Amino acid sequence: MADWENLRHFMAVGRCGTLSGAARALKVDHATVSRRLAALEAELDVRLVDRLPRSCRLTTIGQQVFDQAVTMESAADGIARIARAAHTPLIGKVTLSAPPVLAAHVLAQDLAHFRSRYPDIRLSLAAQAQQVSLSRREADVALRLVRPEETGSFARKLGVMEFGLYARRDYEHREAPDQWRFIAYDESFGDMPQQKWLLRIAGARPVACELNDISGHLIAARAGAGVAGLPCFLGDADPDLMRIGEEIPPFSREIWLLVHRDLRRTPSVRAVMDFVVALITQHGGFSA
Repeated sequence: MADWENLRHFMAVGRCGTLSGAARALKVDHATVSRRLAALEAELDVRLVDRLPRSCRLTTIGQQVFDQAVTMESAADGIARIARAAHTPLIGKVTLSAPPVLAAHVLAQDLAHFRSRYPDIRLSLAAQAQQVSLSRREADVALRLVRPEETGSFARKLGVMEFGLYARRDYEHREAPDQWRFIAYDESFGDMPQQKWLLRIAGARPVACELNDISGHLIAARAGAGVAGLPCFLGDADPDLMRIGEEIPPFSREIWLLVHRDLRRTPSVRAVMDFVVALITQHGGFSA
């Protein structure tokens, strides 16, 4: 096994291109860098660097060793972050990104309970239809309605949110499907799966109105504006609405929890994750 300190000095040479530059970067003298580099080459029994008059150039094998060493360095940094996280108190701000339907109708309703349990954690709940980047720290924890593919993150499926068609109980065209008018999103949400599902059902029948928020769809349906495609946990719980079109094709969205692996064990982030998992998995409106 190569000595890590020798590798660290070698990486500095590879990055700076000179022994003197590496010495300045590491705050050591020129002789120390030269000695560490020679020791590493002796350990591995290969020449890693061509020493030129004014610079140092990595050999072919030296470049390969450098690339592997960078990977090792990244892993070591990750270990340090995990260790620091273990000593972080239950305090500070945690940003939770969630689809608007879950933010408004599930999570927000239990924020007082979370606050009573963790008074020193400032939970910032962002209702966002678009996906945010955890690697760029746009959020610490995220709920998604699609299986995450973001590298470097931990993902867990929490449940399934089923959708159905709903209309006001006294909707004038309730018994005449050919006269249904639909409540939809506008064209900026054309790629949203529930929008595609609803428009396939609507076919040639008209859209009565467009609203870009699921709460708006719920309110418009309750007011009798038309037929809305709503999550069943919302539509079934509203006494003014009833489910229609039992013969339509079923549709559902998966609910996924996502957190960056480096933050997964941070106590404050862990507390938010546990809060979200409990709310979703114990919610009567979502299937497993």
